[in-house]
Amino acid sequence: MIILITGASHTGKTYTAQQLLKRYKCPYLSIDHLKMGLIRSKNTNLTPESDDADLTAYLWPIVREMIKTAIENNQNLIVEGCYIPFSWQKDFEDSYLKHIKYYCLVMSEDYIRHNFYKIKSKANIIENRLDDSDCTIDSVLKDNADYLALAKKHGVNYILINNRYKINI
Repeated sequence: MIILITGASHTGKTYTAQQLLKRYKCPYLSIDHLKMGLIRSKNTNLTPESDDADLTAYLWPIVREMIKTAIENNQNLIVEGCYIPFSWQKDFEDSYLKHIKYYCLVMSEDYIRHNFYKIKSKANIIENRLDDSDCTIDSVLKDNADYLALAKKHGVNYILINNRYKINI
């Protein structure tokens, strides 16, 4: 089984993947780690500050083929990151799709407004964010509203974090 976890920044994608790793003893791939490996090794001219659309266009074909390879080898894998396009399903034949579960994490406006301090305080719980100054309540509200709108538009599975932070995958 392949589990894809995406969502806006600060929604807990990496944390959720870590919890699934502990529970199922299943490896996971952080697309951010792949991104930084490719950037640091100078295998791309992209940078951490590159546009998300450009990063997705570069990273997704690599990740997509890794997913296919895992399925072909009957291996489980958790893939997390914001560089999974909402149109991801079109890149797989039905024989692959039946092995993939997709989850988009989205925080509601109400949840963000009531828990922004907590969201911000947990930003480094799994990974070290060197500069988190662009994480403001307005940016988190906008990112999550955008992700929710796109998830609805594309008809993909999403988990709405509303009253309390509880992810059940």
